Amino acid sequence: MKLRKFMLSFKYAGHGLKDVFKQEQNFRFHTVAAVLTVAAGFFFRISVTEWLIILIAIGNVMALELINTAVERTVDLISPENHPLAKKAKDAGAASVLVFSIAAAIAGAVIFVPKLISIM
Repeated sequence: MKLRKFMLSFKYAGHGLKDVFKQEQNFRFHTVAAVLTVAAGFFFRISVTEWLIILIAIGNVMALELINTAVERTVDLISPENHPLAKKAKDAGAASVLVFSIAAAIAGAVIFVPKLISIM
């Protein structure tokens, strides 16, 4: 792979990230949740293992939200009119974000609730 093409791939990814952040309310919500979670991690001085769990959870939620946005936009391009299969595809993409977000929230609770209880 040529270096220029490789470097351009980062530029295009940055454009995608910026666009989704500007256009998608759910992505902004997950970004705020991620920032608050990272701040809590520093505040509670979580372990390296806990950091890995948190960072993997954040990365996966954000990546799934990006993929869901790509699915929704592709479906809208292919099928601008309402179609039952288009709805099912978009709903399945949204469900994938929901499922992983719930798992991430549970992981966060397992890590942070005991720490919160200990300072009360």
